[in-house]
Amino acid sequence: MAGSFLQTSRLLLQCCSGTPSFHVCKLHMTSSMAAKEHYKVLVVGGGSGGISMSARMKRKVGAGNVAVIEPSEKHYYQPLWTLVGAGAKSVSSSERSTSSVIPSGVKWIRSRVQEFNPDKNCVRTDKGTEISYEYLIVALGLQLHYEKIKGLPEGFKYPKIGSNYSVQTVDKTWNALKNFKEGNAIFTFPNTPVKCAGAPQKIMYLSDAYLRKTGKRAKANIIYNTSLPVLFGIKKYADSLWKVVKSRDLNVNFRHNLIEVRPDKQEAVFEKLDNPGETVVFEYEMLHVTPPMGPPDVLKRSSLADEAGWLDVDKDMLQHKKYPNVFGIGDCTNLPTAKTAAAVAAQSAVLDRTISNLMKNKQPDKKYDGYTSCPLVTSYNTVILAEFDYTGQPLETFPIDQSKERMIMYYMKASLMPQIYWHGLLKGFWGGPGPYRKIMHLGLK
Repeated sequence: MAGSFLQTSRLLLQCCSGTPSFHVCKLHMTSSMAAKEHYKVLVVGGGSGGISMSARMKRKVGAGNVAVIEPSEKHYYQPLWTLVGAGAKSVSSSERSTSSVIPSGVKWIRSRVQEFNPDKNCVRTDKGTEISYEYLIVALGLQLHYEKIKGLPEGFKYPKIGSNYSVQTVDKTWNALKNFKEGNAIFTFPNTPVKCAGAPQKIMYLSDAYLRKTGKRAKANIIYNTSLPVLFGIKKYADSLWKVVKSRDLNVNFRHNLIEVRPDKQEAVFEKLDNPGETVVFEYEMLHVTPPMGPPDVLKRSSLADEAGWLDVDKDMLQHKKYPNVFGIGDCTNLPTAKTAAAVAAQSAVLDRTISNLMKNKQPDKKYDGYTSCPLVTSYNTVILAEFDYTGQPLETFPIDQSKERMIMYYMKASLMPQIYWHGLLKGFWGGPGPYRKIMHLGLK
């Protein structure tokens, strides 16, 4: 790894033209094609990771030397959608314009990346523009695949079905919940990696709380059908969640993967993963769908991807394993940790240091430990705050047992964390709770 850092400046001088100039990317093009652009730091993706890193890079190299490629006009704080789907927050409270979160002076390129060409330090957009770079940060997030479930996404036109994973469908979750009468309320977890792996069951706990509050719980059979063999991947928190499940009479079916929705009949078809080919049909009065997810198509077909299609980066430094001037952050990477906004925050601090050292021809001196966090919302006023690292061991910030349901953690999730996101993470000032953890634990953890 150290060697790749020391070789980077020599590699960069090759760029696209084979000369020490970064101003053009000399691909075989006609004069009629779009003009070329060049930036010292090019960020692909305007989500939490991309905006945070563009703010950090602006302070390193100046705003005029940084560009962000992002097609969306709106930016969303997606962790809030758990509460939106339960009627506790509005979609509008999670929304800002992209122009308002792009750091001032940083170039916003309103396009999609159509092709990566890391051998020539270039990308091509869907508008035909070739953009060259000295350093590339890939922050594309992941792709939702509702279409891999038969009957979706067209099934969302029917009532009684929703999903907290999309801005187009999160309000449908709340509509299905508040209009619930009696029958099965089903919550699913797909047979793929997902972002915020706790979210599929958070909405189940909130739905249970709502139905109790409105006097409908006795007429509801709440079911969590998950493709996983466990309730949660970290045993300490799974044990606490099992207590919640049992005390509230919730039903959990492992290794059940949603493969079809028949919204006209209010039926959901699940494959039993331990018995391939065997299916079971559930009727539903409410259905919350967590869609299959995967890496973005443009990344999958590039030389930047691993065999599964994720950005292939070193798990400690977040530097690409083949191209030393390419870096990754967030959900699009193959980092072996949970895909959360908390993980992005911790990664941003490490990546900032990594790139800074590279620019100075220094070796890396900070490693990402896989820190991630999942505030497991268990009611409208309680949260189990799960924090852990690459090893799957708890890495808790507070000197208390965070596996217990606590009211203070709910208000941190609902009120404090959004403020940290908008005014800390996106501004490039919040790199996770690591420094505070040391203070809380008197430097012992």
